[in-house]
Amino acid sequence: MQNFLKILRWSVGLLFIFSGLIKANDPLGLSYKMDEFFDVWGIAFLSDYSLVLAIIMNTFEIIAGVALLIKFPYKQTLWTLLALIIFFTFLTGFALFSGKIKTCGCFGDCIPLTPLTSFVKDIVLFIAIVILLIYQKKVKLKLHPGLGVFILLLSTASVVYGQNYVLKHLPIIDCLPYKTGNDINEKMKMPEGAIADSISIQMEFTKDGKQYVFDANQFPENFDSTYIYQDRKEVVVRKGNNLHPAIVDFNLITVSGIDTTQDLFKSTTPYILVFAGKIEASIPWESLLKVLHQKYARVYIVTADKPGSERILSNEQVLIGDMTMIKTAARVWPSVFVMNGATIMQKKPYTDLLEK
Repeated sequence: MQNFLKILRWSVGLLFIFSGLIKANDPLGLSYKMDEFFDVWGIAFLSDYSLVLAIIMNTFEIIAGVALLIKFPYKQTLWTLLALIIFFTFLTGFALFSGKIKTCGCFGDCIPLTPLTSFVKDIVLFIAIVILLIYQKKVKLKLHPGLGVFILLLSTASVVYGQNYVLKHLPIIDCLPYKTGNDINEKMKMPEGAIADSISIQMEFTKDGKQYVFDANQFPENFDSTYIYQDRKEVVVRKGNNLHPAIVDFNLITVSGIDTTQDLFKSTTPYILVFAGKIEASIPWESLLKVLHQKYARVYIVTADKPGSERILSNEQVLIGDMTMIKTAARVWPSVFVMNGATIMQKKPYTDLLEK
């Protein structure tokens, strides 16, 4: 029994630490996932606090895992983990049964899980934690309280420092489709074996006070102007396999409205894309652009903030991009991409360039 409980305790503890570390590698990614939940639940005002909540959740998850491994404080840790897993199970269950959230973000972007897999994982963890709670008195506690406090404080400081570091210098492990070496054009292609949803367009009409619904491709022979159009709906007849391109909606539009994406991808000489969703006046743009212009002839600012770019970067070449795309491409604003055609040759936050 002791060996079984030890294996169970280490399995649960390491899984919580692993899950927390993956998300701590990219706390902004978790905050964006939180925003998605907040938006669906109609509490979008909490998005102002999503990054702080993400940092706290990641830290809490890792420290709870460490506390379970060192068995200090054992009983309180088990109850904390039970509360956490109930909360996580609620989130994964909502994603699974509502269909409104595609992934729960349990392991960040590094290990994307389907809602079903995430929900099953949480149920298994719930059962494991309940077993540990039931047999908690059979576990021998040997660690000195002072050492336990020191380990937990050191772990907390390390996790908080690590998250602060990646927020300034990009994730240590880049699991995003825009990582160095990737060809954006290739990532925009449908993956092999992808099957799209089969969609039927349903047209709704009324005639003589009665409602009629027709398939857009199969109107009745007696259809005429007496049928009054009411609505148009898309109905999924057969689900696909949910495979989709790693990168979608990557379009770079000039301020005058011209799509210049493919022209840039055909370039035979390196150029710079500087991603910044919003153009903040607090960023040392003059110093950054001076450094970039010394090495590269073509430097483009990619932003969703057209007014800000016109106000602060009026003399620079600005390209307008989708905010979601920019959030995915660059976790730090601004981030500098050295491009060769459609291939990302180098990716750095502005802080690294200005520190040299």
